[in-house]
Amino acid sequence: MADKAVDTLSEEDARDELAGLADKLAAANRAYHTNDAPELTDAEYDRLKQRNAQIEARFPHLKRSDSPTEQVGAAPSDGFSKVRHVVRMMSLSNAFDDADIADFDSSVRRYLGLGTDDPLRYSAEPKIDGLSLSLRYENGRLVQAATRGDGAEGENVTANARTIDDIPARLQGAPEILEVRGEVYMSHEDFAALNARQAARGGKSFANPRNAAAGSLRQLDASITRDRPLRFFAYSWGELSEPLAETQIEAIARLKALGFQVNPLTALCDGPQEMLEHYRKIEAQRATLDYDIDGVVYKVNDLGFQSRMGFRSTTPRWAIAHKFPAELAWTRLEGIDIQVGRTGALSPVARLLPVTVGGVVVSNATLHNEDYIAGRDNEGNAIREGKDIRVGDWVQVYRAGDVIPKVADVDLSKRPEGTTPFGFPQTCPECGSDAIREAGDAVRRCSGGMICPAQAIEKMKHFVSRAAFDIEGLGAKQVEQFHTDGWIKEPADIFELKSRYGSGLQQLKNREGWGEKSATKLFDAIDERRRIPLGRVIFALGIRHVGESASNLLARHYGSWNNFERAAVEAAPMEGAAWDDLLSIDGVGAVMAHSLVSSMNQEAERASIDRLVAHLDIQDAERPNTDDSPVVGKIVVFTGTLEKMTRAEAKARAEALGAKVSGSVSARTDIVVAGPGAGSKEKKARDLGLMVLDEDGWLELIGA
Repeated sequence: MADKAVDTLSEEDARDELAGLADKLAAANRAYHTNDAPELTDAEYDRLKQRNAQIEARFPHLKRSDSPTEQVGAAPSDGFSKVRHVVRMMSLSNAFDDADIADFDSSVRRYLGLGTDDPLRYSAEPKIDGLSLSLRYENGRLVQAATRGDGAEGENVTANARTIDDIPARLQGAPEILEVRGEVYMSHEDFAALNARQAARGGKSFANPRNAAAGSLRQLDASITRDRPLRFFAYSWGELSEPLAETQIEAIARLKALGFQVNPLTALCDGPQEMLEHYRKIEAQRATLDYDIDGVVYKVNDLGFQSRMGFRSTTPRWAIAHKFPAELAWTRLEGIDIQVGRTGALSPVARLLPVTVGGVVVSNATLHNEDYIAGRDNEGNAIREGKDIRVGDWVQVYRAGDVIPKVADVDLSKRPEGTTPFGFPQTCPECGSDAIREAGDAVRRCSGGMICPAQAIEKMKHFVSRAAFDIEGLGAKQVEQFHTDGWIKEPADIFELKSRYGSGLQQLKNREGWGEKSATKLFDAIDERRRIPLGRVIFALGIRHVGESASNLLARHYGSWNNFERAAVEAAPMEGAAWDDLLSIDGVGAVMAHSLVSSMNQEAERASIDRLVAHLDIQDAERPNTDDSPVVGKIVVFTGTLEKMTRAEAKARAEALGAKVSGSVSARTDIVVAGPGAGSKEKKARDLGLMVLDEDGWLELIGA
């Protein structure tokens, strides 16, 4: 429903969606404000809240009593006593582009009856990404500290607040009653140090400084808060016994004079143009600040005007938050590292000045390949208007969802003088072998094979993966450690661990983290895998383009290791009967075949494979008896929920009958087996006029 345009929603659709949005946003508020464990990104939360407001604007009579537009924060946790705010703690309306700021200025002028030429100034300050806190002082003494909670009622965290150095216990020259409001945060440096300490003691690591600050302030034991490096910026106030000043800027200066930390980037702006200029200035400094910000807050500077304008139900009319794009940030590229993967691919990685993007601290980003760094695509066409990427550049990083961060753009106006284009290595940085880029390949690859330590260790991690040898007790971590210590250099060495390190002075059981029982279990698990199906062996070799499904296809086609090995050798000229036979396998194309034959005929690679095979009893693949099969050679797609067998069982049974199981529907598909909830695949199959069967129809067809 959320994909439908709001102006096309029926009243029933709108009512249902508003109910769902109320539940989802309430849960998000609890996760963020109460549990300090956000479940939605800022961008997704803002998107849902905007959609809720749009639906309410079209159907105002459907607005719910628990509408998200009427909510601020979330109810206080049961772990703290409650504090009723004398002056409600509001949230802020959000702006996302320049036009929103012009609209805000226009709305303020209309409300105040000001013309476009009348003077109207605004304060502009960074929006700190932390936890809102209200501090109540009576006769200059701190008597109470409370979180925002739901805006009307918060949590009493007085004892914890007293441990924060930036929060004065006593004030000189303050009003009799002064309620100072601001943001508790954690600096980047302190955040990194805290996570390091947490990791050293086996504690949980925090995703970002905001979560760390919120979790630290809301500790039931104030001594834990005392050990956490929290800071505080003051930017507002609640109840006052007398005015602080006549303007926002003067009031902030008064708070600073009283001893509070206020943000030095706060500025006075004369209208929208200066507001936007200051926004750009702050955005450009975002990565170099030692704290997280997620936008800029604008406030009408004249406090008399603020008083006249007042509040909506949850937000002031005289202020707005101009948010940064949630998944974008500018930062400095401090270096380019080259990583070598299992297939020998040289992958460039950007080392960045850390910046928080989409709720995650980003310090690395992919640069794809040498063409991308040079500012062109794989066909030589310009990308980023042809701008190359150099060390020292200011780059725009983007991160959507859980995708690996990437570099999207370069700011040439900030490029340091004297920088030179990045020289992509022509040799492997790990082993010194030639790094070759074949025609049609976007990636440069190390030619060293197993002599390359980076390839060797990644290949061995793949070798012990679940779909390959899957040796219990020998995962990626153990493989990496054994390789570092020189115990294993190639897969064959795994099967010699017991003979080499099961007795004598240097024994596995004597290593840290191991004992006699765990060592024996590992040796037994390795021995159990000496007898192994052909398909697993082919997959475990880690040949480029040969995945799990292709490995099983090859195993069924050739039947035995000897047949497979002989065919790969005979196909070495990339022509002839063996080559044609390989290409005839449904699912094997020229690229996969070329990679397979090349790997099986490289001298060093082949020697390593032969040493491995000498330790194994490779089981022939079971070839299905398809003489009477009604589906032999058919392409079958399973979709929806199967109720009488698992998806894996259905696939195995179809393949045993000589069918090929595919994950997508196309004109080449022969049969689609559709269970409940099949959705778009069933619709496409019917549109194409394909045979569509339910589960019972499929079982009847195959005689099961």
